[in-house]
Amino acid sequence: MSLPDAEKLLADLAAQMRPQVTPDTALVGLHTGGVWLAQRLHALLGLTQPAGSLDVSFYRDDYAQRGLSRDTRASSLPFDVEGRHLILVDDVLHTGRTIRAALNELFDYGRPAKVELAVLIDRGGRQLPVAPTYCATRLDLAEGTRVKLAQDGERLALRLLQEQE
Repeated sequence: MSLPDAEKLLADLAAQMRPQVTPDTALVGLHTGGVWLAQRLHALLGLTQPAGSLDVSFYRDDYAQRGLSRDTRASSLPFDVEGRHLILVDDVLHTGRTIRAALNELFDYGRPAKVELAVLIDRGGRQLPVAPTYCATRLDLAEGTRVKLAQDGERLALRLLQEQE
């Protein structure tokens, strides 16, 4: 299966978001791929509000089974969440459980006026009623296959992985 160009998808996502973004809008990237996307979108959209980041490791509903990832990072929201328009940014939307965890963590910081979701790829397979507001593309992947965003120098790239990788 050939994957679409991540840089083109990023440009498409920014074009979808641009009409709805205001000076008060803040982006919140989910570690790790979502943070890369949020940083790039921040520049493409000309936002002045700094981008935030969330690591939802402690908020996952499978934390007891998975344990703590060795790549856990601190969350950072360098703005007041209360009453703000926020856009959660993630690379791939699958079951919806990561987004549920992100919303739980986000509301620990305050009550935003509005929360939207921007994803590069929607791969279906939802287990929770979560849908993106902005989505660059939808991919149908075989069971046991994942798509992952990677950084290749300054460029973003997509890779296919088998579940055990």
